Amino acid sequence: MLRRQSARESAARTYARALPIVPVRARGLTIEGADGRRYLDCLSGAGDLALGHNHPVVLEAIRRVLDSGAPLNVLDLATPVKDAFITELFHTLPPGLADRARVRFCGPAGSDAVETACELVRAATGRTGLITFTAACHAKPAGPPDAPTVVRAIRLPYPQDYRCPFGVGGEAGADLAARWTESVLDDPGSGVPLPAGMIVEPVQGEGGVIPATDVWLRRMRQLTAERSVPLIVDETQTGVGRTGAFWAVEHSGVTPDVMVLSKAIGGSLPLAVVVHRDDLDIGESGAPTGTFRGNQLAMAAGTATLAHVRENHLAERAATLGARMLHQLRGLAADFPCVGDVRGRGLMIGVEFVNPEGEAAEDAGAAGAAGAAGEVGGVGGFGGFGRGPGGVVGGDWIGGGTGGRRRDDAVEASAVSVSGASVVPDRARRPLPAAPELAAAVQRECLRRGLIVGLGGRHASVVRLLPPLTITDEQAAAVLDRLADAVRAAARCPGGAAAAPSTP
Repeated sequence: MLRRQSARESAARTYARALPIVPVRARGLTIEGADGRRYLDCLSGAGDLALGHNHPVVLEAIRRVLDSGAPLNVLDLATPVKDAFITELFHTLPPGLADRARVRFCGPAGSDAVETACELVRAATGRTGLITFTAACHAKPAGPPDAPTVVRAIRLPYPQDYRCPFGVGGEAGADLAARWTESVLDDPGSGVPLPAGMIVEPVQGEGGVIPATDVWLRRMRQLTAERSVPLIVDETQTGVGRTGAFWAVEHSGVTPDVMVLSKAIGGSLPLAVVVHRDDLDIGESGAPTGTFRGNQLAMAAGTATLAHVRENHLAERAATLGARMLHQLRGLAADFPCVGDVRGRGLMIGVEFVNPEGEAAEDAGAAGAAGAAGEVGGVGGFGGFGRGPGGVVGGDWIGGGTGGRRRDDAVEASAVSVSGASVVPDRARRPLPAAPELAAAVQRECLRRGLIVGLGGRHASVVRLLPPLTITDEQAAAVLDRLADAVRAAARCPGGAAAAPSTP
């Protein structure tokens, strides 16, 4: 089967190339391959499986629909299955949104929901631009520049500690990122007209598991609210308890104007919706929808999943177990210099691999920001809002005025200044070069030990763990043991001597 797949399917295969297995049975965290081997699945369908594979409540919900003789696809017609799904979804929405929310069903993928959200705010505001952030992956399909549904987007710095775009990290880095955004919105010389909306992931998933700080998210809410710019929160991968709250945005106490939901809300089946404030609902004719927006099996599976997570407090469980796993993984980082950073929130965890013998160079994001050479000027350029190289969104220009640089350029700067706030980058904390080959080796070694993990982040150098919320303490310990053993083995590989552990 693997040979036939290679011969007949496109080279665009991603997971299949890195994970050459043939699953035939699955339950919970465990997958069994056609060769009889069993694997612990910490990829979870790229986050689709909040309850793991074939959870009994999901299977029972699907059987009930099949046995009832109900239609399986009804476009946007009302059905008892849809009514139950919407009722359960509204039970879970963040306070402040549920009381005045509308839900719009669209095509079954997260990219469909993102496109729907973009068209929603464009129609409601009469504006066309969009603000998003570096390393975001909202997966909206690209199109020709003059296509009416293509939203022109500008990407701004997203705060993080390890590869801070300003080279400082912490609260100072988040504050500078917020100031940068404020300057772009308010400075007539920035070249950015007031946008139709701002879209943000509370935790960047494909970007390398980078949690936004709660303070920064609250600042984005303040900036957008004061300027009547709708705030779109993309909860495609972070939703349904994954990060330790039912919706990741709840950690910050922020109430968004629009939420993009997909993946886990379908209980392992294709489903995507946009939830938005009622005053944005203008019902524009021809808005993106999709033939399969009436998927009844997905709605039934989604209702069962949402209710099970809510009733069994699985978000709280994810917060507790995730904190414990992060603590243990940081111990791994202390033993292996090749582990540059361990980060995450709840059961959304990333381990970034680096070359410990490489020179700690200035971060590319800091280089682009420093190109402004003073206060923020005109933004260096625009790009279509679509998947670009590395699976990120939009044109990849950051930096002000003529000092803007592509993110892969290297420029030297002694300080970053945004609206008068000058910070000297801390050279001692500059990140080490990414090690994608080592991360891929760790993924292979994990597979040999019966553990399935994903890759993401800068140059695919981040090993990502997305276990189901139903993972037990014993299973979590097994996952960490296998991962640690895989890191140890990959570090011993030829050419990996520099990545050897610092302790015996």
